[in-house]
Amino acid sequence: MNQTQLERMHSGKGFIAALDQSGGSTPKALRGYGIEETEYHSDEEMFALIHQMRSRVITSPSFTSEHILGAILFQRTMESKIEGKPSVDYLWENKGIVPFLKVDKGLAEEADGVQVMKPMPALDDLLKEAVDAHIFGTKMRSVIKAANPDGVKKIVDQQFEIALRICVYGLVPIIEPEVDIHIADKAEAEDLLLKEINEHMASLPADTKLMFKLTIPTKAGLYSELMKDPRVVRVVALSGGYSRVDADKLLAENPGLIASFSRALLSDLNVKQTDEEFDKVLKEVIAEIYNASIK
Repeated sequence: MNQTQLERMHSGKGFIAALDQSGGSTPKALRGYGIEETEYHSDEEMFALIHQMRSRVITSPSFTSEHILGAILFQRTMESKIEGKPSVDYLWENKGIVPFLKVDKGLAEEADGVQVMKPMPALDDLLKEAVDAHIFGTKMRSVIKAANPDGVKKIVDQQFEIALRICVYGLVPIIEPEVDIHIADKAEAEDLLLKEINEHMASLPADTKLMFKLTIPTKAGLYSELMKDPRVVRVVALSGGYSRVDADKLLAENPGLIASFSRALLSDLNVKQTDEEFDKVLKEVIAEIYNASIK
């Protein structure tokens, strides 16, 4: 584990950029960027286009460690290059931004009001590759769609089980049990989630290091005590379908909670923008998210 990166993630000012759209969400991300599905004809072309978009973001003069602590990458991004250099090394050595890797393989069908993660049979191979590539930490997402105690327990059990496997490799796992912002019992689901998290935290070894990526809670300050646990490097928030304005407003109501936005970060960018226009828009968006994250 890189101690410089660990200290930066624990106490630095800024937020995490989520650039980890996977195969299933890539077409939507490209449409948001102004590239329709008729403009590519294979997965390889699709992934090449999304890598161009991510590279444009990462190489932008506006994308710097002044405001951005870390970035979450998709596996293909980790395995690709930016300006002739491995993407992970470019991110840290050229930009001073801590690299994370999305490791989950998507969501299973809903049961008991939740979607757990699909099996990850090649996880150990991927984690070895991540270590060799100089990745600092990982991220994995599951979704809670109802305040169902059995379902929430399944989600948290699975997240912690895999997180501990990830820790063995010296990587810092980001546990992401997203709560759907549209459900009527969102606050109740978040209470159940925190209860399960606290039960798992009670039995963790003192030297464990992990992070959480959570939906901005209905009750402001809900995760304040979790943030104080010395084993928790950082608690970050996903935008979860909120507009950037709403997400920033809600984030600012939760001191200590910082952003880890994807759509809210990228939504105003377009392939047809000149580099000057692109950088200007990205700079403004980054400043907005940063300001909400340091309140």
